[in-house]
Amino acid sequence: MSRIAPGTAPNIDSHVAATLSQVSSAGPSKSAKSSLTRLAAWINDHNVPFLVTSIGMIVMLLWAGSYKMTAPGAEGIVPLVSNSPLIWWHFKLFGPYIGSDIIGLTEWAGALFYIAGYFKPKAGVIGGLITIVMFFITSTMVITTPGSTISVHGIRYMSFLGLFLYKDVISLGVSFYLISYFGNKAILLENRGE
Repeated sequence: MSRIAPGTAPNIDSHVAATLSQVSSAGPSKSAKSSLTRLAAWINDHNVPFLVTSIGMIVMLLWAGSYKMTAPGAEGIVPLVSNSPLIWWHFKLFGPYIGSDIIGLTEWAGALFYIAGYFKPKAGVIGGLITIVMFFITSTMVITTPGSTISVHGIRYMSFLGLFLYKDVISLGVSFYLISYFGNKAILLENRGE
């Protein structure tokens, strides 16, 4: 194992600090040198991750929420909800059709709060809180729903149903990201007194 000479370490630390200072003051696009890092900087500068995740989430929530307010949509989620240890009671209390309408309206509410978050970031944070609760509950259904995994030659794999449910684990992560993004925007506005 090689060792750095004692007098060299401070020089390395000061060089790293100076480089980081240049990057943060100039912005990533100004300091990017290679094609790969310029592409990454362009993606960052144009808010591509936020736009793709927020618009994708809004479309998915509006579309899925609408479908849950139909008879086939309600009937399709009966096995998911009835096998969930967290919301099994939901359909017992409201029935499958009204219960599914409530779930669909919750998805619409999340989408509408995300849309409002473009103008009022705190609304986006509320949308994120709604979808975190939703997607946490539905993420657990990967484990609790019969048929979410299948055995092929003695090895367990996710079935189509399991993969369908697994998207909610990813959506849970997206919800946390959107809370972070909208929260940072809200903090900036608060600090400016808006």
